[in-house]
Amino acid sequence: MLPEKLRQLRQERGFSLRQLAEAADVSPGLLSQVERGKTDPSLATIRKLAAVYGADLATLFAEPEAPQVHISRPNERPTLSVVPGAITYERLTPGRTDLEVLLGRLLPGEQTAAEPWAHASTECAYVTRGTLVVVVNEARHPLNSGESITFDARMPHHYVNEATKEAEFLVAVTPPMP
Repeated sequence: MLPEKLRQLRQERGFSLRQLAEAADVSPGLLSQVERGKTDPSLATIRKLAAVYGADLATLFAEPEAPQVHISRPNERPTLSVVPGAITYERLTPGRTDLEVLLGRLLPGEQTAAEPWAHASTECAYVTRGTLVVVVNEARHPLNSGESITFDARMPHHYVNEATKEAEFLVAVTPPMP
């Protein structure tokens, strides 16, 4: 999936691992491990690679043969992390270009991004466990378990866990833009 897509893009554009690492400001060793499927890249790394390739993130995650019926099982899902150990996402949907659903877990005191960011999508988040503050256009929206928020993701946003326990939440994004 993602490792093969990243290798294919690098080869199509004629980059060596070292050239790509320099352009994306990441280590060649990390890129090698990612392309071989030995480690999951952070979302920040994926965004850097997408910028170098001139590709949108949805393209990197798209699966040309995405199944019409997809079953997602625990411990078999692809995972993404923004800050390793602080935030993780499990992909619940296959790599389609119309919808992305992620299961997020955010540790106490952490946030999904250092700075709010925006993308051309609609986003909906539903808190399944704990509490979460969703900051949209600098406005704070505290959510408890069982509550949700939907917003135009073109407004700068990020999620913050101000509690003392891990927060778990579902995020649906259409069109996908992780």
